[in-house]
Amino acid sequence: MDTFFRTHKYLVEHVYSPVRRELMEEIKWTSRLIGIKGSRGVGKTTFLLQYALEKYGPDDRRCLYINMNHFYFFTHTLREFVSAFQQQGGRTLLIDEIFKYPGWSEELKFIYDQFPRIQIIFAGSTVMRLKDANPVLNGIVDSYNLRGFSFREYINLVAGTNFRPYSYQQIITNHQQIASDICQSIKPLNYFKDYIHHGFYPFFLEKKNYSEMLIKNMNTMLEVDILFLKEIELSYLPKLKKLLHILAQEAPCSPNVSLLAKSIETSRATVVNYLSYLKEARLINMLYSVDEQFPKKPAVVYMHNTNILYPTCLNEVEPRQLRETFFYNMLHKDNRLNKSNERNVQFLINQTDRFRVCDWVVRTKNNPEYYYAIDNLEIGHDNVIPLWLFGFLY
Repeated sequence: MDTFFRTHKYLVEHVYSPVRRELMEEIKWTSRLIGIKGSRGVGKTTFLLQYALEKYGPDDRRCLYINMNHFYFFTHTLREFVSAFQQQGGRTLLIDEIFKYPGWSEELKFIYDQFPRIQIIFAGSTVMRLKDANPVLNGIVDSYNLRGFSFREYINLVAGTNFRPYSYQQIITNHQQIASDICQSIKPLNYFKDYIHHGFYPFFLEKKNYSEMLIKNMNTMLEVDILFLKEIELSYLPKLKKLLHILAQEAPCSPNVSLLAKSIETSRATVVNYLSYLKEARLINMLYSVDEQFPKKPAVVYMHNTNILYPTCLNEVEPRQLRETFFYNMLHKDNRLNKSNERNVQFLINQTDRFRVCDWVVRTKNNPEYYYAIDNLEIGHDNVIPLWLFGFLY
């Protein structure tokens, strides 16, 4: 146990979290079982350690961070470890990479039932099943999603500001005043292109080649978050990679499932399943018409975030790809997005608001029945909203 505490102390003392994530305020920390899901590279480990630092500090042995990759857990059970932790006065156990432990759902349920004084906060892949999709943990776990940096969080980090998030409704109804207030302190467009290229994943802070790190990160998503958790044979990995590469070249696109099946030499049903897996791993997003949903094929496929487009596209990334991908990624956290059935209007938000996402020079006539999310615009007016401002939704 002392070995784990020494590691915990070192990690907490050296945690680097320059921006306090908004999720820290959203979580109900009094819950006994808390699950934090997030895609590779968004900072789940840092998030757990930051909580330990804020709540307990590095020397308080009531809190302990452990990683299920540790070889100890190949010869000992998690429940044995929790029992020893409680006997030494432990109260809060922070568990990373929980899905690496065989039978993790049942083990957490046992600990929840048998160790009522222990709080478990665990982190793992977005592909993990929690709550309704997990009958073992349904009703006892509070589940949250940690996302990559929003444009707001990125600006706060690189510019040293402290801007707060705004709700969708606040932006819709008061965007001109909000944008004016922000622009009194900074020029958001000066930061926007950098964020689009390398601002979503926190590892841009490391002094390494971002594209190479992102490719490595994406490969881990495919190999671990999909193949390992979905129990897919390794021999199918090339098909998944090829599918992702094809989608990246064409996105946003309406996928031709038959053609994709032929291209990667598999069945239509397998392609549809692969699309779902890629979405769960936060590599793509799928947009449906109002009355449709999975397992039907999506109306449009997008990459999950704009950063992914750069290392996966052979040619120069088109501005349209970046605009629409950014808009989708920023809004889908707390809003329902569907494909609009009107020409040149890409999105229907919350089944009421129709949005055209474009560059301001493309907009030739203002239709008062639409909203416009406009690129390269600092401050909007009426139904014309600067695209960058949707990066302040979280």
